[in-house]
Formats: sequence, structure tokens, C-alpha cells
Amino acid sequence: MDYKSFIREVPDFPKPGILFYDITTLLKDPKCLRSIIDDLIKQYEGAGITKVVGMESRGFILASPLAYHLNAGFVPVRKPGKLPSDVFEVQYDLEYGSNSLSIHRDAIQQGEKVLILDDLLATGGTAAATIHLIHQLGGVIAGVGFLVELDGLSGRKKLDGCAVHSLIHYT
Repeated sequence: MDYKSFIREVPDFPKPGILFYDITTLLKDPKCLRSIIDDLIKQYEGAGITKVVGMESRGFILASPLAYHLNAGFVPVRKPGKLPSDVFEVQYDLEYGSNSLSIHRDAIQQGEKVLILDDLLATGGTAAATIHLIHQLGGVIAGVGFLVELDGLSGRKKLDGCAVHSLIHYT
């Protein structure tokens, strides 16, 4: 399926000079959504994944159904102040600013195989921060998956040698 034809491109969002790839136009189509999840299942089925981590908030959309299908747990990585118990937190740089992410300290056990999913790989800051959090908990990264990758920003170089899989590439 030609996923790119369903993605809306929004110039100058969230600030001038940024071209935003709006995946909501892709996700609202039932055939596209099913195809995306099926493609991700094919990539990761049988890998022994015990936890699927999704980053706030669009990563939740992909991670939850994949965790369900893989018979794995879903773990949210959230912005500060959103998780109610003890957390690890890390600060990181974005393409257009900086942010922080947190994860519950008891979300992942030592040695668990973890898949990280998000909607977009740009500069790699969010994914690298999430990898750091999972390593703090003793998790083993089984893979890092994305719906969209902006190849020109070389974000995968920040991902600590992890296996990276993206469904859609923009150069």
C-alpha cells in the first residue's frame, strides 16, 4: 500500500521551516491502519518480545495493538508528571526544542525483550532517550520501529546500534 499518498504534509508546523507529516489522515483510513499494524506484526512476530514501549502520544497508537497481537505488555513512556508512581526521567533534544520523558521504575524487568515503537524518527532524540530509559531498567532492546523516518536527518545514528525498522521513508 502506498502509505505516503495518505499522509498530509503541513508546512511551517509547529514552527516556520518545519514540514510536518500528519499521520492522522493515514490512521483514519481503516484499510491503512490495518495494513500498518499487519506490516509491523510481520516484522516482529516470533521475536520473543515481552514488552512493547510506545512514546507519548502517537507511539501509543502503534504500540498498543502490536503488544496485544504479540501477547506482550504495553508500557507507556510519558512526559514528566503524567505517571503516578516512581519513575526514571531523561531530558533530550528535539528537532525544534527539548523535552523530557519518564517511565515507571517497575515497568520492565531485568532481561526482558523490549520493542520500542513511535510514529516518527527525525533527529532520533526521543527514541535515544527511550532507549536510555529501558537500559536503566535492565531491558534488552529487540528493535525500534517507526511509521515514518526522515532519512535526511540521520536519526538512526543516535540509536545505539539498535535494529531499526521504518515503514515509510522520506529523503
